[in-house]
Amino acid sequence: MIARMYIPILLMIVLSDLYIDIHYLRRKFHLGDGRRLLWWLPCIGMVAYTVGLASVQNFVPDNLMWVEVYLMLLGIFVVPKAVFTICSVIGLGVCHLTHRRNNWGNIVGFFLGIVLVLMFVYSLTFGVRQLSVKHIGLYVEKLPQAFEGYRIVHFSDAHVGMFEGGKASLLARDIDSIKAQKADLVAFTGDLQNIQPSELRPFMGMLHSIKAPDGVYSVLGNHDYSEYIQADGAVKRANEKELIARQRQFGWRLLLNEHAVVYRGQDSIVIAGTENDGRAPFPQHADYVKALHGVGKKAFVVMLQHDPSAWDRHILPLTSARLTLSGHTHAGQVSLLGFRPTRLAYAQDYGLYEQAGRYLYVTAGLGGVVPFRFGASAEIAVITLHRLESSKKESSHH
Repeated sequence: MIARMYIPILLMIVLSDLYIDIHYLRRKFHLGDGRRLLWWLPCIGMVAYTVGLASVQNFVPDNLMWVEVYLMLLGIFVVPKAVFTICSVIGLGVCHLTHRRNNWGNIVGFFLGIVLVLMFVYSLTFGVRQLSVKHIGLYVEKLPQAFEGYRIVHFSDAHVGMFEGGKASLLARDIDSIKAQKADLVAFTGDLQNIQPSELRPFMGMLHSIKAPDGVYSVLGNHDYSEYIQADGAVKRANEKELIARQRQFGWRLLLNEHAVVYRGQDSIVIAGTENDGRAPFPQHADYVKALHGVGKKAFVVMLQHDPSAWDRHILPLTSARLTLSGHTHAGQVSLLGFRPTRLAYAQDYGLYEQAGRYLYVTAGLGGVVPFRFGASAEIAVITLHRLESSKKESSHH
């Protein structure tokens, strides 16, 4: 993970300290070499830490504590200094243009730095422990009569490796909340692991306990393949087989480009699931023709697909799915005044979307490789299906 962006991180670490050293420690405070060396020691330590994490062959180290500590240090010591430096440089530019001596960028940067420290500490401690249960009532066309009021619990992106150690109680709470909804069906839309199936072993009992009258259905996400470990092909194939086997041991119906039919008397709906359908560099293994083989055009289809970008690219043009459930984005894990960084990359990054009576719901997910959330809490979605005709009747009575 760090290897993908360690050059910008190193530049942020070094350049902000260099700027503060030149403009303040030397010129303003006239500190000697010995005292300035003390200032540089944390910088040298963070450079070494960054290079060490970047040298880890897998996407993240087996012990996520190294990443958590690194993020805490980055948020407390590096990012605030970088923000201060940017504001100060802008302030210097304004001073040169307006011929003023007071650099207000320093004051703005100082207070922004304090705010960022508080945000980082909150996100890594309290923020990551929040859970939202979101209820969505959905009125859809062509829903069979017997499925009026049908309840689906949708969760995604468990990333169970995040819950190892002291966070296991959070996953237990999340699973208890899923079971407490008394849903007709549970849908999981991928990323059960971070990088390898060994992460699941401490949580087998918890995951096996998730049940629903019409079953638990799941699909694979990008992290459920072997994209994030450095190993030979045999090890990668064995890992993928183990993950598939584990889900089936839980009693989940893992849909690998296939579908299942749920009956209520003479009525039925189709639960279809495709493998990950991502844009590069994410894996693309979806086969919609295979997944819907034998499904009639009039069938009411609920599509499970990890990556929401597939909705525009493939699901809308290639299928007749009325409802698509996705995850993948984690709602950016940060939402500030309604802005989520994932909105820059995904047209549908979080929440409910509609096109011509067809719906997509993208959940914020439960976990993440990085245990960090601010304003974008972990989420369980409870979707209740209603016939569109019933909503029209209700509106006519008012």
